[in-house]
Amino acid sequence: MIWALLGALAIGLSLGLMGSGGSILTVPVLTLVLGQEEKVAIAGSLAIVGGIALLAGLPYARQRLVDYRSLVFFGLPGMAGSYLGATLAGFVSGSLQLVVFAGLMLVAGVMMLRPPRLVEGLTRRRAIWKIAIDGVVVGMITGFVGVGGGFMIVPALVLLGGLPMSKAIGTSLFIIALKSASGFVKYLDVLDDLGLSLDWQVIGIFTALGIVGSFVGNLISTRVPQAALRRGFAIFLFVIGTFIVLRSLSDLTGESAAASSEEPAAATETSMTDGH
Repeated sequence: MIWALLGALAIGLSLGLMGSGGSILTVPVLTLVLGQEEKVAIAGSLAIVGGIALLAGLPYARQRLVDYRSLVFFGLPGMAGSYLGATLAGFVSGSLQLVVFAGLMLVAGVMMLRPPRLVEGLTRRRAIWKIAIDGVVVGMITGFVGVGGGFMIVPALVLLGGLPMSKAIGTSLFIIALKSASGFVKYLDVLDDLGLSLDWQVIGIFTALGIVGSFVGNLISTRVPQAALRRGFAIFLFVIGTFIVLRSLSDLTGESAAASSEEPAAATETSMTDGH
């Protein structure tokens, strides 16, 4: 359990430091450490990360580091995309969702290793309809695999939205909160249809510890060497992402083999019935 608690602190620390990475950590902790079913972990991740991001964004809001134009035109379409992504998740297996999730972890790792080219505010701001499309796409990913999408939102707000890095992080936290809330609401229906339920005690503990971690992350964000932090986080993503891919592909292979073995048995049973 100690590893799960440390994971909860790391989730908040990541959000407070970089405005992203929280949900990339949450799903692996819930599935690999606590042994939760994939869809339960994804739904729980949306609740945990959404709650942490909302409170982690308050210090940025007090410092006027939130761009409300981007929050509205990226965040609201993102809520619609997140709801749609959660709806689509009801038609696929949890193992497939984890394969997609792990793929995103590996992509995020590559992005973290690349030298940052985020410029401090472009003079030309992105058109509203383009910001909205970005929001819908990121929102669908959020709802489908339970990630807040901060590792995509922050670069999008800086490179495409023309925001300085500090304001992009603050804005990203509130966008994550909005999208996570929308996806979580839909996931309640998905879990209900599957006869699954959330562990609210785990959600409460993770959210509380994550909030503490986020405030610590916000305080030390200017003192930690960002290059070293990015490299360490990228290595973590590669290791965990590879492990999840191998594990999930094994599960999918097992499911396919089980389905194949059932087909001949069903055919034999039908043949014997016809013979009678």
